[in-house]
Amino acid sequence: MAQIFNYFPLTIFKSEIKLSEEEKNKMIKEIILMEKESKNLDFKGSTSSWTGDTQGYEFIHNNVVFENFFKEVNKSLIEYLETLSIDSNQLNIYYQRSWATISRGKENINSHKHLQSHLSFAYYLKKQDSDAKIIFYDTNFANEFLPGIINSLSAEKKKIIKKRTPLNSGMVLFDAKENDIVIFPSKTVHGTQINTPNDERISISADITITAKESGGLEHLTTPLEKWKLVK
Repeated sequence: MAQIFNYFPLTIFKSEIKLSEEEKNKMIKEIILMEKESKNLDFKGSTSSWTGDTQGYEFIHNNVVFENFFKEVNKSLIEYLETLSIDSNQLNIYYQRSWATISRGKENINSHKHLQSHLSFAYYLKKQDSDAKIIFYDTNFANEFLPGIINSLSAEKKKIIKKRTPLNSGMVLFDAKENDIVIFPSKTVHGTQINTPNDERISISADITITAKESGGLEHLTTPLEKWKLVK
């Protein structure tokens, strides 16, 4: 009898962060104010979502309005690490950058990855079920024994792949609802659907860097920041 063994999975963590409507409204109001006071509107294209990190608001983890929210995110980050059996007690976890995004109409976020950090997340502060979803892309194609077949337009047209499954897909459309947080490795290529109308989707994202609390005997973790020395 044939058996299938699936190895090397990409683990996407999803959980719910429950905030009061009053607190969420304060956060939304603060984000809308950031948008109104954007510092670099020339950067935003006509079909691009507004992203606060490009507009002078890339450290919202230091904004008191979001203080309680990030305390809740802390819990999800620890839970994510525990899912991977990582001992978080030996790690220092830093928010190095954090920002909000706003998508209206058919605005979208192009596919990209965050190579300057270790983990990233997206939290959906305001989202309708019909709003654009986040997409995760596979860049390894472990099952692609025929080079180029997974993303081949001609093979798609001729139905060489009879049915799309996680075993033969180059991307996955990930369903997340308002109040959900999604955590994933920063090196994962991701974006949002194009040509999908958004009511007013507002999300919060952050890049996270992890260092060792004690680096003695460790080869591959970043050393504690307090041991670093600035070049002058």
